Amino acid sequence: MTIPPRLIPLLEQFDFACERLLARLAGPVMDSGNGVDIGVPPLGDDEYLWEPVPDCWSVRRRGDGPGARATALAGAGDWGRDTADSPHPFPPPFTTIAWRLSHLSEMLALRADHTHGGRTLTREDCRTPGDASGAVAAFETSSAAWREALLTADDTALDTVGYSTYPNGSDAEDLFVDIVWWVNQEVLHHGAEIALLRDLYRARPS
Repeated sequence: MTIPPRLIPLLEQFDFACERLLARLAGPVMDSGNGVDIGVPPLGDDEYLWEPVPDCWSVRRRGDGPGARATALAGAGDWGRDTADSPHPFPPPFTTIAWRLSHLSEMLALRADHTHGGRTLTREDCRTPGDASGAVAAFETSSAAWREALLTADDTALDTVGYSTYPNGSDAEDLFVDIVWWVNQEVLHHGAEIALLRDLYRARPS
């Protein structure tokens, strides 16, 4: 199927955001922004779970229970992501790299399924990795699934309200093209947050 012209820049932006984030996480090099490659150590488990301030939200072993101000651990498997029923705590808890990566991977996997899949997956079906390599692999898999779902969208789909039936967002009320834009900004802004956390971890006092 021919990609609708107005989807092309959004797809290119998504590809750039994912490539940038994966390089920043997995290394061994990434583009510094001016075409010069710089070395990047792969994300390790200690850094993945690093809590730079007290009472962070993160991913935790299910047997340990949720963190401060969280009421549950979302996801499947032995680990879960801190969460709370609405209304969420205010001010929002500071979140770790683990939390942010888990959030992104879950969102992409569920939106892919609810756009071009069985439309049955829930948050409790998504495994929450407790290790850095598993989390990076989960993001890579879920971002590829969302990209595949985007390639099913023609112009009619882009203008369809509810083309994605993702249950944890505004998908049922918004044009699909607006959802595509929203997902891009989620990857861009959480990716920037994760990059900053990597810088802070590297510069932390020994």
